[in-house]
Amino acid sequence: MKTYQHLFFDLDHTLWDYDRNVKESLAELYTKHRLEDWGIPSFEKFFDSFYEVNFKLWDQYNVGKIDKYHLRKERFPQIIAHAGGQSHSPIGELEEDFLHFTSSKSHLFPYSKEILSYLKKKYKVHVITNGFEESQQKKIKSSGLQGYFDLIVTSETTGFRKPDPRIFQYALDQLEAEASVCLMIGDNSNSDILGAQRASIDQVFFNPSEKKIDLIPTYEIRHLQELELLL
Repeated sequence: MKTYQHLFFDLDHTLWDYDRNVKESLAELYTKHRLEDWGIPSFEKFFDSFYEVNFKLWDQYNVGKIDKYHLRKERFPQIIAHAGGQSHSPIGELEEDFLHFTSSKSHLFPYSKEILSYLKKKYKVHVITNGFEESQQKKIKSSGLQGYFDLIVTSETTGFRKPDPRIFQYALDQLEAEASVCLMIGDNSNSDILGAQRASIDQVFFNPSEKKIDLIPTYEIRHLQELELLL
């Protein structure tokens, strides 16, 4: 096994259980704002519309077609329209409440804290995420992860988004480390695996759903506990 010194984790979908946390937040949003009165017939319709619209907007953000302001401004108007509803109150309140609800959620993937405790004894552990600075810091705090990381790098603070190798180079520069002693752990084949490959950093593809991808990562796992076998 190659010797590493620094481990970079993605946050959403890798440690922080995005799907579970977001679904809970959207349910609270649907109830609080009585979205059935807006013409949205069910929570399921609202939930499905969120996922379709939100990921399209994030895809646009990740390639630089829109910025943070436009993502957050356009998200819920498009979701409401996609779900067949019409706003009955200031729609900006949905975005504000969503950000508050979601960043306060604490659900993690199984064995997240245990594996971080194990790894922190042997390596320097960090985060590289495409999320926004304020929301990612709140997620880390709410889920009790703030004590595990030496460096937290977000796309918002660096101006670069995975898979752009410059966000990885920023982390390397901050740590005064060589790519050869670093390892990226993440769930996204494009952002995490391709991005790390472009930066000449080895990768662990966290793949609990056993997705098929075109890339060949350095390692692949389906459960975070498997990192104990690798590291």
